Amino acid sequence: MPSDTTPLPALAILGAGSMGGAVLRGIVRSGLGGGGITVTNRSPEKAAELASLEGVTSLALADDPGANAAAAADADIVLIGVKPHMVPDLLREIGPSLRPGTCVVSLAAGVTIATFESILGSGIPVLRSMPNTPALVGQGVTGLAAGSGVSAADTAVVRRVFETCGVVVEVPESQIDPLSTISGSGPAYVFLLIEELTKVAVGRGFDEADARRMVEQTFIGATALLAASGEDPAELRRRVTSPNGTTERAVAVLHDARLDEVFTRATDAALARARELAAG
Repeated sequence: MPSDTTPLPALAILGAGSMGGAVLRGIVRSGLGGGGITVTNRSPEKAAELASLEGVTSLALADDPGANAAAAADADIVLIGVKPHMVPDLLREIGPSLRPGTCVVSLAAGVTIATFESILGSGIPVLRSMPNTPALVGQGVTGLAAGSGVSAADTAVVRRVFETCGVVVEVPESQIDPLSTISGSGPAYVFLLIEELTKVAVGRGFDEADARRMVEQTFIGATALLAASGEDPAELRRRVTSPNGTTERAVAVLHDARLDEVFTRATDAALARARELAAG
């Protein structure tokens, strides 16, 4: 939760899908949306899901085709949450309605700040963000990169938006794609480890429910201990790994599997795909 309790300025989230919706819920949960929040979605059904959130005006493009431009006109910060291929058309649609100085923030993977700036022109500060899915429960990591026309005050207020759903790491734009391979894709790596260890537990004779309970709570407990202790994870691992014990034997097998190389190859593959998407 942000330490600064000053209400956020007026916000618009255009395309409040999974990630835009996660940020929206973080703002609502924080109680900082005092400036008002307007969100848009294509369908009335999706708009209705968000309409009950406190302080939120939820609009459906099916009912009001001009909702994006109207929401952007009234906002001090506009978050762009539509699919990447839809971004240029949306920017052309809302550009004439934006007031000078309105911060426009991308949630769209692979769309560069240069794309935003070339369409919106000067006078509109542009930032690029890369949140991850744990933002849904207020435990996200958001990478944040500022464009050429962004002031320190602009960055600070946008940072506060994302701090409502986790922590923020400010990086140059060149680091957004590498960041996406770590924190952006990272939850999938963790879920995969949980999947595989659960299969092992079932293979050891535990039923599915007990296997899931053991494995999932082990990961939850380990990360909670890491957060509470403030210790380096390597030190916590050493404390679990008694000399000549069972854990030491297991960890030796994992080291022999060269997990460092596996994760390097995996993140290299993710980075190559991110660059393909940006180029295409």
